[in-house]
Amino acid sequence: MKLVRLLALDLDDTLLRSDLTISYYTRNAIKRAEASGVTVVLASGRAPAAMEQFSRLLGMHKRPGYLICNNGTVIQESHTGTIVNEIRLNADVALAAYDLADAEGFPVQIYEDDIMYVSRRNEFTEYDQKLTGLRQVVVENFRAMVGGGCHKLLIPGDPMLLSHLESILRTYLGNDITLFTSKPYFLEILPAKTDKGTALAKTAELVGVKQEEVLAIGDSMNDEAMIRWAGTGVAMVNGDERIKNIADLVTEKTNDDDGVAAVIEKYILAQRS
Repeated sequence: MKLVRLLALDLDDTLLRSDLTISYYTRNAIKRAEASGVTVVLASGRAPAAMEQFSRLLGMHKRPGYLICNNGTVIQESHTGTIVNEIRLNADVALAAYDLADAEGFPVQIYEDDIMYVSRRNEFTEYDQKLTGLRQVVVENFRAMVGGGCHKLLIPGDPMLLSHLESILRTYLGNDITLFTSKPYFLEILPAKTDKGTALAKTAELVGVKQEEVLAIGDSMNDEAMIRWAGTGVAMVNGDERIKNIADLVTEKTNDDDGVAAVIEKYILAQRS
C-alpha cells in the first residue's frame, strides 16, 4: 500500500456511531493521522448544514480542508464555507424524475441550506429530519420548486417498492442521472457522472494528492464510487454486502466499535512509525 496522504470518511454508519456521535478514541486517531501529514475529508450524502456539527467537532473549521456534501454535488471548504465545486440537476431531467416518482405514488424531497423540502410528510422523511437535524418544510407546489433547480432528489419509501421505481428511472433516465440507494429506504438521483468518487478525485487534485495515496472508508451504495476510485477502498464490516464485495479491505470492527480508528492505526499510523 502506498503511503496514505488523504483519508476520506463517510459519516453515517461509518465515522458516526449509531447514536450519531464520534467517540473520543476515534477523534484522537483522526488528530494523530492529521499530525502525521494526512488530510482528512468528510464525504457524506448530507447537506452542508447537516455536516457542520461533525466538521466542527473534528476541528475542521480551524484549518484548511474540504467537505464533500450531497453525495458529491457540492465540495465546500471546511474552514470558510466557500463552495469550490457545485453541480446541479438539469431542470428537465429533475422534473421528469419527479413526475415518474409522483406517478408511482412516492414523495420526493430536496435540500437547500438548512431546510429539507418535501412534497408530503411521510415516516421516512420524519426519520431523515431526526437524522440530519434539518428543518422540514412541506411545499404545496413541489413540482415548481424542482423546476427551479436542485443538487439532487431524494425519494423515500419502502425498500421493496423503491426497487421497482429504480428500474423505471433507469429505463427512462439512465443516461441522464446517477442513481443509487444511500440507505435501503432512500433512493437518490444526482446529475449524470456525479458521485462521491468524482468529487473525491477533484478534492485530491485540490490538495495535490495522487489517487494511489487516497484511502476511503464507507458502508453503503452511495460510497461505491469513492471506494472504487480511491487507491485503497475500505468497507465497514457493518456495511452493505455489495460494498464489502468491491472494497479492497473490510474493517474488523463496526462503526460502534471504533472501526475507523482501527483502520487509521493499522494502515496509516503504522506506516509512519
